[in-house]
Amino acid sequence: MIDAARANLEVATSILSRAGLRPTRQRLLLTQVLFQKGDRHVTAEQLHGEAEAEGAAISLATVYNTLHQFRAAGLVREVVVEAGRAYFDTNVSEHHHLYHEAKGQLHDIPADQVQVNAQPEIPAGFTMDRVDVVIRIREK
Repeated sequence: MIDAARANLEVATSILSRAGLRPTRQRLLLTQVLFQKGDRHVTAEQLHGEAEAEGAAISLATVYNTLHQFRAAGLVREVVVEAGRAYFDTNVSEHHHLYHEAKGQLHDIPADQVQVNAQPEIPAGFTMDRVDVVIRIREK
């Protein structure tokens, strides 16, 4: 019988291979830590802390670089909530977000619950990729 750690490693390897990324030690580790808890939103700093808690010696720069590689490969979406603050979302389906500013938390909104009635003219030579809506909320 395959133990849980081996199964997690095989799943991580499969995720990276399907995305066209070489399964390096750092990518495997971050894939396991990032995707083991299902869909979620994390900052690079949060993921770095989780990896260190798992006993990994990995730099924050490596975490940032790997998350940007994951974004380019379509494994995560980057949600920028303000200058210098971005979350990485493991749910890459079409959806939007509520952002609780005081708590620094993102919550998913299904795409069909937000309607954009008008869109700007797209410059020649470009096409619209997607519309990302972030609704900021706070306590009353």
